[in-house]
Amino acid sequence: GFKVINQTLTSNQTKTTTTKFVIKKITDTRPLSLAGHVGFDSLPDQLVNKSICQGFCFNILCIGETGIGKSTLMDTLFNTNFENFESSHFEPQVKLRAQTYDLQETNVRLRLTVVNTVGFGDQMNKQDSYQPVVDYIDKQFESYLQEELKIKRSLHNYHDSRVHACLYFISPSGHSLKSLDLVTMKKLDSKVNIIPVIAKADTISKSELHKFKIKIMSELVSNGVQIYQFPLDDETVAKVNTTMNGHLPFAVVGSTEEVCVGNKMVKARQYPWGVVQVENEQHCDFVKLREMLICVNMEDLREQTHSRHYELYRRCKLEEMGFKDTDPECKPVSLQQTYEAKRQEFLLELQRREDEMRQIFVQRVKEKEAELKEAERELQSRFEQLKRRHAEEKATLEEKKRLFEEDQSSFNKRKAATQLLQAQNMTANGKKDKDRKK
Repeated sequence: GFKVINQTLTSNQTKTTTTKFVIKKITDTRPLSLAGHVGFDSLPDQLVNKSICQGFCFNILCIGETGIGKSTLMDTLFNTNFENFESSHFEPQVKLRAQTYDLQETNVRLRLTVVNTVGFGDQMNKQDSYQPVVDYIDKQFESYLQEELKIKRSLHNYHDSRVHACLYFISPSGHSLKSLDLVTMKKLDSKVNIIPVIAKADTISKSELHKFKIKIMSELVSNGVQIYQFPLDDETVAKVNTTMNGHLPFAVVGSTEEVCVGNKMVKARQYPWGVVQVENEQHCDFVKLREMLICVNMEDLREQTHSRHYELYRRCKLEEMGFKDTDPECKPVSLQQTYEAKRQEFLLELQRREDEMRQIFVQRVKEKEAELKEAERELQSRFEQLKRRHAEEKATLEEKKRLFEEDQSSFNKRKAATQLLQAQNMTANGKKDKDRKK
C-alpha cells in the first residue's frame, strides 16, 4: 500500500542535482473478483476452532443485600452448585469475595468467576458502601493495563479478571429504589455493564411488579444512570434484544430444588398456596435473563467491557501519565516523542525541585547561623554580666577581708597589751607578797 516517487531537485547555487525519495501511502482500494476457490472463506471456522481450544472466560459481579438470593440465582443460572458461604448481617464493612470455576458444556470450556459483595448494605453508615466495589473493578483494570504495558506480554494466557457483567439485585419493596442503589449504580455505570434484576419477584403481585418496573426505569433515567442495553446493531438478534430491553429490569426467582409439576420435574419454589416455576415465563423473567446474559449477549458483554469501560479507564490513566495522541497543533505525536517530552519535563521538574531544596537549605542554614549568632551574643552578654558581678563580689570580699584583717590586727594589739598588763600586775603582786612575808 505504499508508492515510491523519485523527485529531482536542482540547487540554484551549486547547479548540482539530487534525488529525493518521497513515500506516499496509497489509500484507494480496488475490488477484484476471484477466478476460482482460494480458501480464506475458512477464516471464521479457524477462529471458532482456535477459540474453542483456548476456552472462554466470563466474570459476573453480584451486588445486593445479604440474603437477597445472589448465590441461589447463580446456582440456578449455571445449573450447578457453587461453593457458597453463609454471610451474617453484622459485617463491619463491605468485602468482595471472588471464586473462579472451570465449567464445560459439550466441547466448550468456560472459566467463570463469580464475585459476591459480602455485607453490602448491612452497615448503619452506608455512605461508602460502594467504594470497595469501585476499588475492586479499578484494580482488575489496573492489572490488565500493567500486563499490557509489560515488555514481555503474555495476554494470550493471561487470566482476564475484569468484570464483564454486574447483576444488581433490587429488593422487591414495590415502591422505589433506595438511595444506596442509585448512588452505587451511578458510580459504576461507567465502569461495568449493569443489568438490574428484581430479586425474589414472587413476593409481590403481578400488577405491583409491572408498576415497580416502570418506577425503577423512571428513577434510573431521571438520575442519569446508564444501565446495559442489549445491542441492536446485529440484525440476527436485534429483534429479540429490542423486546428484552423493554422487559428491564428482569424480575427473577431462583431455586435449585425440583418439584413435580404434572408429569415432569421442574425447578421451582413450593409454597402452601402453590408452586412458582423458575423456568416458566408466566411466573418470572428467569428464562429471559439467562437467554440474554448467556445465550445471546455474553460475547457482547465481554466486548463492551474491553472496548468501552476498559478503554475509558486506560485512556484516563494514560492521560494522567501525560501521554497524548496529538500535540497542541493537532499533529500526531509518537510514543517516543511523548516519552522524551515527559522525560525532559521530569528532568526539569527534578532540577526545579533540586534548586528549590537547595535554596531552602541555604535559607535554613542562614536562619540557623543567625540564631546561633544571636545565641552567641546572648551568651557573651550574660558572660560579661556575670564577669562584672564576679568582679564586684570579689571587690566586696577584698574590702571585707581588709576590714577583717584590720580588726584582727587591732584585736591582737589589744590582746598583747592586755597580756603585758596582766604580766606586770602579776609581777607587782609577787613582790608585794614577798615583802609581806619578810
